[in-house]
Amino acid sequence: MFEGLGDVGSLTAGPWIYVVVVLSVLLDVFVPVLPSGVLVITAATAAAAGSGAATGQVPDEVPDILALTLCAATASVLGDLVAYRLAWRGGARLDRAIARSRRLTSAQERLGAALARGGGALVVLARFAPAGRSVVSLSAGATHRSPRDFLPWSALAGVTWATYSVALGYFGAQWLGATWLATGVSVAALFAAGAGATYVVRRKPA
Repeated sequence: MFEGLGDVGSLTAGPWIYVVVVLSVLLDVFVPVLPSGVLVITAATAAAAGSGAATGQVPDEVPDILALTLCAATASVLGDLVAYRLAWRGGARLDRAIARSRRLTSAQERLGAALARGGGALVVLARFAPAGRSVVSLSAGATHRSPRDFLPWSALAGVTWATYSVALGYFGAQWLGATWLATGVSVAALFAAGAGATYVVRRKPA
């Protein structure tokens, strides 16, 4: 049952897994149903298996893990930037669409308040929440938030999310072996982080 993971692991030796990860993470800001987090975790688990991490040996292919993290983080920031710029130029039509959505309107208000206080933790938290990245990036652009207020937090969010996702897959393979069970547990941990982030983001400020 677990032999398929070895087949996935063979892809880490070539560039295609990175291309797929970049495209998935880049596009899921527009199509939040894309399983980019699951893909990153699966690739990290397979890379750990190929490096010997799952057997307790010293990894020989750690750059694969680093490259995977870099690709995921870079694609995350680029996707945020594209959504931000498109929303910035969206004009009255986008403003009307946002006004019809209670969720987007609320996100605009909360994002504006957070950035006005000089804090962007909301941007980082939203990266883990389902569709939160899309809502925050589009809202920041639609309200013409300064790039200096948004982009550094977007970069921090991308690096944090990518590092967490890759670490889940890598250390899951170390602790549980390079199996689909390890991947499932790691994905469950990612979803748990998303649920926690959603709860915090939706809480009304005191």
